[in-house]
Amino acid sequence: MSKDKFIKFITYVGKETRFIIKLFKNTDVKVAFTTNNNIERLLSIHCNQTQNKYDKCGIYQLTCPSCNKKYIGQTVSPFCIRLQEHFRDYKYRKNKSKFPQHVLENEHPIGPTENTLDII
Repeated sequence: MSKDKFIKFITYVGKETRFIIKLFKNTDVKVAFTTNNNIERLLSIHCNQTQNKYDKCGIYQLTCPSCNKKYIGQTVSPFCIRLQEHFRDYKYRKNKSKFPQHVLENEHPIGPTENTLDII
């Protein structure tokens, strides 16, 4: 029983791969292909990733820590980026959004992210 020798390629990419295959045509080495997108790898990547809840986008609620008034917004950028925009408006006293405007007009303090931001 003969043992075949194999060369393992990651993926088939076209004419470069065919050129390499031709180099081994008259030898006893066989060429094998593998892929990175097999079902096991795809499932294990998604199951093992723990994404920070602030890295997602969607609908969020900001709560004023002093009077408990609520501001509800929607964003396509990550929550952490949108919250930074609200904090920046507060810091530089810009009235671009209603939440910093309310906090500034009523001279309320702005709370930490954990107490201010709720993801809906």
